Amino acid sequence: MTNFNAELESRLLRYTVIDSQSDETIATSPSTQIQLNMARLLKAELTEIGATEVQITPYGAVLATIPATAAGPTVGFLAHVDTAPQFNATGVKPRVIHGYNGGAISFPDNPALTLTPETSPYLATKLGHDIITASGLTLLGADDKAGIAIIMTAARHLLENPQIAHGKIRIAFTPDEEIGRGVDPQLPADLAADFAYTFDGGAVGEIEYESFSADAALVTITGVSAHPGMARGKMVNALTLGAKFIAALPAAQTPEMTDGTQGFIHLYEMSGTAAEARLKFILRDFELEGLGDKAALLKSLAATLQAAEPRAEINVEIRKQYRNMRYWLEKDMGPVDLARDAARALGIAPVSVPIRGGTDGSRLTEMGVPCPNLFTGMQDIHGPLEWISVQDMALATQLCLGLAKASAKA
Repeated sequence: MTNFNAELESRLLRYTVIDSQSDETIATSPSTQIQLNMARLLKAELTEIGATEVQITPYGAVLATIPATAAGPTVGFLAHVDTAPQFNATGVKPRVIHGYNGGAISFPDNPALTLTPETSPYLATKLGHDIITASGLTLLGADDKAGIAIIMTAARHLLENPQIAHGKIRIAFTPDEEIGRGVDPQLPADLAADFAYTFDGGAVGEIEYESFSADAALVTITGVSAHPGMARGKMVNALTLGAKFIAALPAAQTPEMTDGTQGFIHLYEMSGTAAEARLKFILRDFELEGLGDKAALLKSLAATLQAAEPRAEINVEIRKQYRNMRYWLEKDMGPVDLARDAARALGIAPVSVPIRGGTDGSRLTEMGVPCPNLFTGMQDIHGPLEWISVQDMALATQLCLGLAKASAKA
């Protein structure tokens, strides 16, 4: 079995130093021009290793083809170039702890921060592995630059070894996945795959075909502005009403109080003045009924608050994001079963648990291209403790190659 560790380490270190955060407040696609820095690098690398039909689409996705060496369906492999906007990702300084000894990992730029097997139990299973983290002030960006490194490494290997039998393979590196806009309406046609896989999962063995269904909600509260010194009986403070709205939310339905198959209502941003306040939420549930209930709850709270203070104006806007890919994949589990068989062939026990999040695969599946999500090894994502094992990435690369080979017989 080919050892890909050095290449994967080199690629991830190269990719993570490139700032490529997305920004939901910008309507363009991609939402940030810095994502194109990653796109241009990947286009050049794909061209260099001999991929064909390499392009950057008008909506910012990188597409490429690995020509077939045998008959079979066309399989897509996807990862996203953007990193999460929830935490600083500028000035990433990745570092490698070779041969992890099982102890606490400190961070040179943030001495108060510590990564331990007690706080991250999966780390306890990685004794002797090569662990990549950032320096303590930024996220790492293994989500999803690990997926990119895995696909690029597998692509390079296939192109250098044309004796390996596989069907046509389509590669897509998308922008704006972290803000729910990774799958442009044109992508399914441009990808032209019979089925696909995102490499955007966590622990080794994860083969996921269930995700949250997701909506975004914006609550806008317009108050009545007045000079504070002469405000009695006149002012309606939008921020005060916003605080009342938040206080009325059920505490048991927040992300920090839920797990497993429980959904949540997450207030992730609030802004404004006494005149107008804006509360941004994401709504998550594995079932559409539960998702609808959460939207209805926000509207009900808004109506109650509006009735108590008729001088204010309170609006709730719900925007669809993505839907549970299980609704479509459970009708045809072929791509899931193919991935499970490929994992077992590597001695990996497949594990399928609902994703407490979503991937480009959620939207792509809904739009007609079945697309389960596969592991990369990434852990503690979207924060300064993010880390990944190079050896886990190597197993994901072997899985990618196994799926490519299986496509010749699928």
